[in-house]
Amino acid sequence: MGHAGMAAAAVRYLRADRGRMTATEPVVEALPRPDLRCVGEDERAPVDQAEFRRVLGNFATGVTVITAPASATDDDRPAGFACQSFSSLSLDPPLVAFMVGRTSTTWPRIARAGVFCVNVLGARQGELCRRFAVSGADKFAGVPHDPAPATGSPRLTGAPAWIDCTIHAVHTGGDHLIVVGRVEALGTTGEDGEDSEDGEDSEANAPLLFHRGRFGGFV
Repeated sequence: MGHAGMAAAAVRYLRADRGRMTATEPVVEALPRPDLRCVGEDERAPVDQAEFRRVLGNFATGVTVITAPASATDDDRPAGFACQSFSSLSLDPPLVAFMVGRTSTTWPRIARAGVFCVNVLGARQGELCRRFAVSGADKFAGVPHDPAPATGSPRLTGAPAWIDCTIHAVHTGGDHLIVVGRVEALGTTGEDGEDSEDGEDSEANAPLLFHRGRFGGFV
């Protein structure tokens, strides 16, 4: 299946009316995990991958944790992974986007849920980020969270901001997927962990940044 076909399969799955599916109707898997290459064996990559990483590492990014609610399909365990490739996309309609590796084991679980919550991490949450960057572990063990209001996706306690979304579209992008989410609810939290309406920044709500392979913050 080509890149376009895989993206189309993902969108068909997400848009399927699961309540009308019968036992005889096949469910399109969110995404298989093929052995992927950015270029074919007979092609030459335009730039060295190590050099690509080194140069792009000069661009500082914020850090998020993308979460999705538990499901019976996934042993009633919520899903989540650390993500730097996140961006706002559109104001009308309100859309955001994140990028995830095609070989991610967490993405199919998020795709099956059809929803996700973006947890924007604060400067003091580096260890929390590292927990969600580990594959195969129980990432939520001991991590306080509550359900986001629209989708029920885990909203991590202490995250300075959260964006609650339904999956709107999925596009291919080389060895990654570009996941577009429609924002259903969002908010920020103050130092006390309660929803904040004044929007004022504080040291406690300073963002966690990633630059040249290290966590940091504003100087």
